[in-house]
Amino acid sequence: MSNDFYTSSNDGGLHRSLSNRHLQLIAIGGAIGTGLFMGSGKTISLAGPSILFIYMMIGLMVYFVMRAMGELLLSNLNYKSFIDLSTDLIGPWAGYFVGWTYWLCWITIGIADLSAIIYYLEFFNGGQSFSAAGGLLISTVAILFVLGLNLVTVKLFGEMEFWFAMVKITAIIVLIGVGLWMIVTGFTSTTGTVASISNLWTHNGVFPKGLDGFLAGFQIAIFAFVGVELVGATAAETQDPERNLPKAINSIPIRIIIFYVLALFVVMCVTPWDQINPKVSPFVNIFSQAGVASAAIVMNLVVLSSVMSSMNSGVFSTSRMLFGLSSDQQAPKLFGKLSKSAVPAKALIFSSICIFLGAFVQFVYKLQSGTNDEVTAFTLATTLSTILFICVWILIMWSYINYRKNRPELHAQSTFKLPGGVVTCWVVIIFFLATIYFLALDETTFEALKVSPIWFVILAIGYIFYKKKD
Repeated sequence: MSNDFYTSSNDGGLHRSLSNRHLQLIAIGGAIGTGLFMGSGKTISLAGPSILFIYMMIGLMVYFVMRAMGELLLSNLNYKSFIDLSTDLIGPWAGYFVGWTYWLCWITIGIADLSAIIYYLEFFNGGQSFSAAGGLLISTVAILFVLGLNLVTVKLFGEMEFWFAMVKITAIIVLIGVGLWMIVTGFTSTTGTVASISNLWTHNGVFPKGLDGFLAGFQIAIFAFVGVELVGATAAETQDPERNLPKAINSIPIRIIIFYVLALFVVMCVTPWDQINPKVSPFVNIFSQAGVASAAIVMNLVVLSSVMSSMNSGVFSTSRMLFGLSSDQQAPKLFGKLSKSAVPAKALIFSSICIFLGAFVQFVYKLQSGTNDEVTAFTLATTLSTILFICVWILIMWSYINYRKNRPELHAQSTFKLPGGVVTCWVVIIFFLATIYFLALDETTFEALKVSPIWFVILAIGYIFYKKKD
C-alpha cells in the first residue's frame, strides 16, 4: 500500500480532513444512539440495577480493543483501517472477513435504526403504530436524507456529525442534571414513586433476576458500545494521526462509560427498575413522569436526531469498508472510485440500497404477520450486529497477538502500547466468546444467533470465488 493513497485532491485519494473534535464526535455519535436511548429499557427489565456493572465491564473490554487497535494503526501509518492491519498481520482471508463483516454490522444497525425512527415517530402519532406502508415511507425518506449528507465532502460530513452528536450529548447531560435534581429533592412522580438512590437496592436487590438476568443483559449493553471502533475506520481521513488517534482512543470509551453509567444510574434512581416499561424509552419516561409534556416531546426529538446520527455514522463507515476492500481487490472495482468531493459515492449508494432492502423485508414481514412490533425487529437486528461486531473485535485482538509475535521491534518503538499486552488480549477474547454463549440464554437473541452462521457460509463461498479470480 502506498503512502500517496490518502493525499490531496489532485490524485484522487481520500482526504485527511477530520480533526480531533470530528474524530471524537463521530465515534461517540456512532456509539451513543439506539442502544442507549431505545435498548436500555429492555436491558433494565432483564438485569435490573446490575446493568451498571455490565456497562462498566464491557466498557473496560472495549477500551482494551481500542488500545490494541490504536497501537496497530500507529505502528504503520499506511494502514487505512482495520481491514489492512488484519490482512497484513493474519492474512488476506482475515481482511476479507473483517471488511465484509463490519460492512454487514452497520447495514443491520441501519435497519435497526429505521425501526427505532418509526418507533419514536409513533409518539407524535398519538402513540399509534404506523401502517406497514407508512413505516416503509418513513424509512425511505430517512435513508435518502442520510445518503444526501454522506455525499458531500468528508469535512462537511464530520462537521454535521459533530453537531448531531453534540445534540445527544447535551441531552444526556441535561437528563443527568434533571435526574440528580429529582433525587436530591426527593421528587415524587405522577405515579407516587419517590426518587431516591435507595431505589437501586430496595426492589429485590442489585441483582433482582439473579445470574441469568445479569447475563441476559449483555446483548443490548454490548450493542450500546458498538461504533467506538469507527476511529479505526477513519484512520485514512484523520489529520495528524500520531497525535489525534491516541487522544480519541483514550477519551472515547471513558466518556461513553460516564454517559451510560451515570445516565442509567439516574434513570433507575428516579424510577425503580421494575416500574420501567421495556417498550418505552426510560429517557422519555423520566420527563413524562415529571408531568412535563413539552420536555417529553423535546426528548423524543433528541432521541430521533440521535438515531439519525447513528445511522449517519453507519452509512459513512460501510462506504469506507467497501472502498478499502475494493482497493485490496476484495470487492468490485466500482466501490473504489471517488466522486469529485473525494467520497466513495458508489459505495455509499450501494450500502443505502442494502439498508432499504432490509427495511423492505421488514415491510413484507409486517404485512404477512399483521404485527407492527418495532422493538422485536430492533432486538433481532441488534443481536445479529452484536455477534458480528464481537467477531471483528476478536480479530483485532488476534492481529495484535500476531503483531507482538512477528513484529517485536515495532512494539518496542511504540509510544502507545496496549496495557497488559498479550495477556489482556486473551482476557478480552475469552470475555467476548463467553458473551456469545450468554446470547443463547434469551429466546429472542437466540433466534438471531441461529441465523448468524449463514453469513459466515456466504463469506466463505465469496472468498473461494475471490481466490479463484486471483
